[in-house]
Amino acid sequence: MSFAPVASRPSKKFVPTPFSWHQEIELEIATLTNMGQGLGRVDGWVVMVAFALPGERVKARVFRNDKNFSEADLVEVLVPSPDRVAAPCPLFGECGGCQYQNLTYAAQLNWKRRQVAELLKHMAKVEHEVLPVIGSPQEYAYRSKITPHFEAPRESRPDSKPALFPPGVQEIGFLKAGRRYDLVDVPRCEIATDAINAALPGIRENVRKKSASYKKGATLLLRDTLEGVMTDSNALAHERVGPLEFEFLAGDFFQNNPFILEAFTSYAITEARSGGARFLVDAYCGSGLFSLFGAREFEKVTGVEIAATAAERAGRNAARNGLENCTFVAGSAEGIFSGITTPAAETAVLIDPPRRGSDEIFLTQLFAYGPRTVVYVSCNPATQMRDLRLCLDAGYRLLKVQPFDLFPQTKHLECVITLEKV
Repeated sequence: MSFAPVASRPSKKFVPTPFSWHQEIELEIATLTNMGQGLGRVDGWVVMVAFALPGERVKARVFRNDKNFSEADLVEVLVPSPDRVAAPCPLFGECGGCQYQNLTYAAQLNWKRRQVAELLKHMAKVEHEVLPVIGSPQEYAYRSKITPHFEAPRESRPDSKPALFPPGVQEIGFLKAGRRYDLVDVPRCEIATDAINAALPGIRENVRKKSASYKKGATLLLRDTLEGVMTDSNALAHERVGPLEFEFLAGDFFQNNPFILEAFTSYAITEARSGGARFLVDAYCGSGLFSLFGAREFEKVTGVEIAATAAERAGRNAARNGLENCTFVAGSAEGIFSGITTPAAETAVLIDPPRRGSDEIFLTQLFAYGPRTVVYVSCNPATQMRDLRLCLDAGYRLLKVQPFDLFPQTKHLECVITLEKV
């Protein structure tokens, strides 16, 4: 594998202690952080090394000293982990999109489970069983949406050096590992679907042909849908999940691993129904994914979405699938539950907030409504565990913690927790 390139000189903000700039150190890697970095210690001082694995002894080159830890680039693996494998992508270690292609999939699932357990213990202050991670049926070629970036054509940049670089768009891809601005050129993405990879060369070539028309950089969209690969974010897209078909804008949020999506969604609905609730409220309902699956299990489903256009689209999706027991409302942030008429004692609320988690305004309204069951779905277990602590303090009891791996080869995962009102 190739390792992330390092800057040639330290920034003005570099702190030269406890290690000097680019000082090479050797250390044992003890664990993985929830950001996908290997973590070890040198004389008690924490050092994080991307692409290093637990159980390995590595040589690393320091590029940042923070208040409580240092970060270093991996230079050489001196003693490899038995779980280390060869990454199929030649850009692994340079591209920042994947963190775990060098780790067996079984080990990825074990470490993700352990990371959820540690967050549960340290952030929610709870000792509770975390169920084994449910893995994706496909470890590669699963991602149905990618968004490569490119910068302004070389000759239009302030730092252009025409004598060294040819004119036109250069890199079309993703951020380099450990870097905030630099891009790595990605002609093929191993975790993207086959259809996306088949379309990508032509799209990249078209961008380069139009180099003269670009005055600044841009982000591309490739969405694999029932209609084929779409590139217009405002175009209507269709996706089938189990027996249901969904319509949404190609640029809108919709889960990007269709191979595990039915199992993931069905599990969340089963948990919402397990407490005996007759009614379901789907907060943050989007285009209606959970609502429509819930319509088969509950007497009545109410989807709430702040965006009126998303609520309308969810209603059309219900009609498209012949589901008549779904109602969708566009609620304000301050009045999410104001239009809910089902009794709280017979209602389950399913929430699937953005990565930042639920805000105080939403949680205050949730606790005031006091539903019988709460199923909290999250793509960020750290903010989920922060919110879980508030749920526990508000009188809810934790029943289950079930992670799902919708994002093999990466640090990301989804986690579903089930709570009941005491």
